[in-house]
Amino acid sequence: MLRIITQWTEAKTELRRICDRTHDDQVVHKEATVREVLQAVKRLGDRAVLDYTLEFDHQKIKPEELRVSGSELDAAYQQVSKELLMAIQQARQQIEAFHRQRVPKSWVHFGEDEIVLGKRYTPVDRAGLYIPGGLACYPSTVLMNAVPAKVAQVPRIVMVTPPGKDKVINAAVLVAAQEAGVDEIYRVGGAQAIAALAYGTETIPKVDVITGPGNIYVTLAKKLVYGTVGIDSLAGPSEVLIIADETANPVYIAADLLAQAEHDSMAAAILLTTDSTLARKVVDEVERQLMDHPRRTLTEKAIAHYGLVAIVDSLESAAELSNDFAPEHLELEVDDPWALLQNIRHAGAIFLGSSTPEAVGDYLAGPNHTLPTSGSARYASPLGVETFLKHSSLVQYSPIALQKAANAIDILAKAEGLPSHANSVLFRVRDQLNPET
Repeated sequence: MLRIITQWTEAKTELRRICDRTHDDQVVHKEATVREVLQAVKRLGDRAVLDYTLEFDHQKIKPEELRVSGSELDAAYQQVSKELLMAIQQARQQIEAFHRQRVPKSWVHFGEDEIVLGKRYTPVDRAGLYIPGGLACYPSTVLMNAVPAKVAQVPRIVMVTPPGKDKVINAAVLVAAQEAGVDEIYRVGGAQAIAALAYGTETIPKVDVITGPGNIYVTLAKKLVYGTVGIDSLAGPSEVLIIADETANPVYIAADLLAQAEHDSMAAAILLTTDSTLARKVVDEVERQLMDHPRRTLTEKAIAHYGLVAIVDSLESAAELSNDFAPEHLELEVDDPWALLQNIRHAGAIFLGSSTPEAVGDYLAGPNHTLPTSGSARYASPLGVETFLKHSSLVQYSPIALQKAANAIDILAKAEGLPSHANSVLFRVRDQLNPET
């Protein structure tokens, strides 16, 4: 059952406990296992990938079966309903339209003395997308990862996802991948999939950046290969924090809390409200909606361990607690959400008003649903086109400009004990001023 807290200090302590819920005592042991997997794949390639797929996913796959075939991709379209296909296409269009607005522009500035400065954006050569799978099905995650890469004009987009029963990959996932422009798909998951993308194998190409959520082993693998490749973030369990006043509907609030809790037994569902009557109604409504919930056992566990209702004295106090928690998803279910927004500093995605449940962001609105978790919204941002781009600085000096800068560069270089830095400028200036020598 959801707990109701009325004391500020207790609420702050509980929010910190929930934020730190991924600090598992077993992480050190799990990291050692992941290091072993990474080294084996780096050394043995496909052989290690297939061995770990058999060990962890209980699927015996031949090397030639790693890549999803064209016939499987074609067949996937016959296995999804027309309605699902249209929903996938609608979501892709919305996500693409949003991310096209986020493409940064290269620029060049021409200054005095013919100094040219600029910034040039180019995509990575290869992007690797990790899509959770097995018993689950996440076509929305495919779209959220692949569409920004496509908008960024990444030449080669590679997707990995764990094989399901009988080595099958969900048809909706395969259709979403094709609609989003994924170039190749491999049936492999876990830390071994991250290793394959980071180091490359005989079959799976090495990529430049890896994105997408996964379990603790996938997350640790991404952490350990960072530097060899780029990554989007280290995603933790999902979380929602709702700030509500007396105008909020308890039925809606309860549904939104459960929408997060049903993700995972470690998902967090938090309500901060100024209305004690609403708090009690929400607790009762959560119990009612759980009665016939198809994922009741998992959802109840999340609610029991990481669910919370806190009664606060003002919306400003709620905003302060929220900023300290820095939630992945933040809903402002208040009379004037845009006014309260001015108090919000840290959140992955913010949903304003009673007609904007977090689920619209999960599937259709357009902004990315791959968001910073576990407090990382204090410094991190959602996945986007920028994840698949890098920029180069552009610098060009004319002879006159170099002559004017030479003295300052000479002084700075010698102050740092780097005489050749100074000489690389002074030799050029000398030759420019005395071309005959």
